[in-house]
Amino acid sequence: MPPKAEKKPAATGMGAGKAPAKMSSSEKPRKRSKKRAESYGRFINLVLKQVHPEATAISKKAMAIMDSFVHDIFERIATEGSKLAQYSKKHTIGYHEIEFAIDLLLPGELARLAKREGKNAITKWASSIGQPTTGKR
Repeated sequence: MPPKAEKKPAATGMGAGKAPAKMSSSEKPRKRSKKRAESYGRFINLVLKQVHPEATAISKKAMAIMDSFVHDIFERIATEGSKLAQYSKKHTIGYHEIEFAIDLLLPGELARLAKREGKNAITKWASSIGQPTTGKR
């Protein structure tokens, strides 16, 4: 049979056995601010303006659908790239893993277009910070 638990002595001192004191208006706990929702809306609008300069706006419902679509595709590519990195025993997801993930997930011409745009974005970024884009470091 296990030994019986010891009884703890009653709390003594200030505030022992009393109800908590009411807080003044200056001591009230702060309300938590809402977490900012991640949205690709700004970028969707930029692409929309490039494709259709005469378009003025997109409805909230259409923007929510496009945002959901972009988020879903991003998650799929990142997940597939992560799996490819694990298979090749790498700790980071590189350009090649993303490129192969795009090949696996997107159909024909869309995959080629995505890879070409991605390569152009990387080249532009690398030139802005003064790094070469070819060769191993």
